[in-house]
Amino acid sequence: MRASEGRPGFLILEDGNFFDGTLVGDGGTLGEVVFNTAMTGYQEAVTDPSYAGQIITFTYPMVGNYGVSAEAMESGRAHAVGVVMREAVDRADAADAEMGWLEWLEQHGVSALTGVNTRVLVRHVREFGAMRGGLFPSEVEREEALELVRSSPGMEGRDLASSVGPAEPIEIEGDGVHVVALDTGIKSSIVSQLADRGCRLSLLPPGSPPSAVVERDPDLVFLANGPGDPAAVEQVVGTVRDLVGKFPVVGICLGHQLLCRAVGLETFKLRYGHRGSNHPVKDLETGVIEITSQNHGFAVCAPDGSRTIDEDRPVSWDTAYGPAVLSHVNLYDRTIEGLRLPEARAMTVQHHPEAGPGPHDARHLFDRFLELAA
Repeated sequence: MRASEGRPGFLILEDGNFFDGTLVGDGGTLGEVVFNTAMTGYQEAVTDPSYAGQIITFTYPMVGNYGVSAEAMESGRAHAVGVVMREAVDRADAADAEMGWLEWLEQHGVSALTGVNTRVLVRHVREFGAMRGGLFPSEVEREEALELVRSSPGMEGRDLASSVGPAEPIEIEGDGVHVVALDTGIKSSIVSQLADRGCRLSLLPPGSPPSAVVERDPDLVFLANGPGDPAAVEQVVGTVRDLVGKFPVVGICLGHQLLCRAVGLETFKLRYGHRGSNHPVKDLETGVIEITSQNHGFAVCAPDGSRTIDEDRPVSWDTAYGPAVLSHVNLYDRTIEGLRLPEARAMTVQHHPEAGPGPHDARHLFDRFLELAA
């Protein structure tokens, strides 16, 4: 499969903006249009469950130059519904490649649009925000496509986490700390980081009641990444609320948001989210600035409703579970990147310390997580 074997197509946004390109795949794809600034990791992004229901625009100008491989899968299937690129290539002959990128996308039912001026598209999304969009073949009338886009569901209020977790518990053997995870879309690289540290893992369906966690007698409860609006998965929030203070609890990405909601904080939708592998985050307890991998469209508010943090110090807020100490802040836009609840033996980070893909600056956080189970 080559881009030249595609057909004329287009992306249309809900505000009517239109982008021509070459369509590979069936088209008729609807989702939230977002962008990812990473230079590598295109296969990892598409198979990350956190991208469910989204069309990813890659800002790097050439995508697919090193092919795809089973090792790069972050889950068992593709979750992004579409991709948009400046120039797509299908390098099945690259070192370590097992298949070409475009052929792989077509096999996984992911529509791709290449030949797009992604610089203009990304600048538009940055200015006006992530919005609904659709990928269509050129024979579809623009008015028809726009109507389909505008009638599709948005991301706010949408529970996607329940659709990407396992239907039944999954057990992974280990002789160390027993980690029980509410699996709202956990990435394979997170599982690998815990397994590499000897953990025994129990991955539970996201709708599991507190009793399902309690009966497994965990050393540590893990709240995973995942897609959609954290405010739309109140059942999971209720379960977390019942577990905080009884067991050590940690969360990454969506898990960070869910734990924060469980202790009384609110969440909000970012204009265009944080997606890429070059986001600077300051650890307020050590003063160290780490470059992190991120993938989220929502963030946590401070107790007074503020969406940004002005001070570089570990401020503390009262909750029903004891003080919540601000541990990390995003240096791009000053949003909350992490909390620590010392009395409840809980901590969260908004970014992805497993970095699949991305820099490994924050992988030490997995060791800090496991210290809570000591």
